[in-house]
Amino acid sequence: MSAGAVTSLALSTACCHSWSTLPSDGRLKARPRSPGNSSGKPFPLGSSTVGRQTYLGLDRDRDAILQLPKSATNAPLPLLLFLHGATQSAEDMFEYLDSAPDETGVAILAPNARDTTWDAITGSFGPDVDFINRALERVFDSVAIDPARLAVGGFSDGASYAISLGLINGDLFKRVAAFSAGFVIDGAAQGKPRFFISHGTQDRILPIDRCGRRVAADLKRRGYDVTFREFDGRHEIPGDVMREGLRWVAST
Repeated sequence: MSAGAVTSLALSTACCHSWSTLPSDGRLKARPRSPGNSSGKPFPLGSSTVGRQTYLGLDRDRDAILQLPKSATNAPLPLLLFLHGATQSAEDMFEYLDSAPDETGVAILAPNARDTTWDAITGSFGPDVDFINRALERVFDSVAIDPARLAVGGFSDGASYAISLGLINGDLFKRVAAFSAGFVIDGAAQGKPRFFISHGTQDRILPIDRCGRRVAADLKRRGYDVTFREFDGRHEIPGDVMREGLRWVAST
């Protein structure tokens, strides 16, 4: 496979997609600032705040949202870039998260896809990668983030996209937390991220045998460190699984 080519894992008809050569390789350029180089302001300039959630002001209709844990100090924070599922929104992700970010001390950045799902799920990497990069740059400019605890994660389509971005940007994301993923868009891997993957044994949308278990097994075969968490449930993120995943993100 050429460096610019992207294909899917050979999973199943229900969970398998394939793409030809793409115009974007999925690489992100944003990087956390070294200590002392962030602005130190609690929220990015030009943003608006609703409750504890800060809209970054990058798009009028489909923005990105930042939420810092209540315990946040000037010390660098763990950050989870958390991606929604198809037809969902960034706002929906905070219902899954509930109190887990405060309990674990993890900052959350939840962007909206440019369309109803992420670009490469139905086509190729492109505008969503650009928007995520802009959102990360904004956060890195204003909040001290611990590079060793920088993670990408998501639910359903967002989990599939997160695994894919994590593999392609493993030099940026040291950890990937995927909840109910379906497949992987396989690109030129960088770095060696660790994976936390959860899946419900009664999932009828993305069946665990053809999706979660196969994704986890394939990553293990490729030499990645994978924590695979099965639970008795459907296409969802139970509260205890969410907390376990965020504790894993926050761990040193």
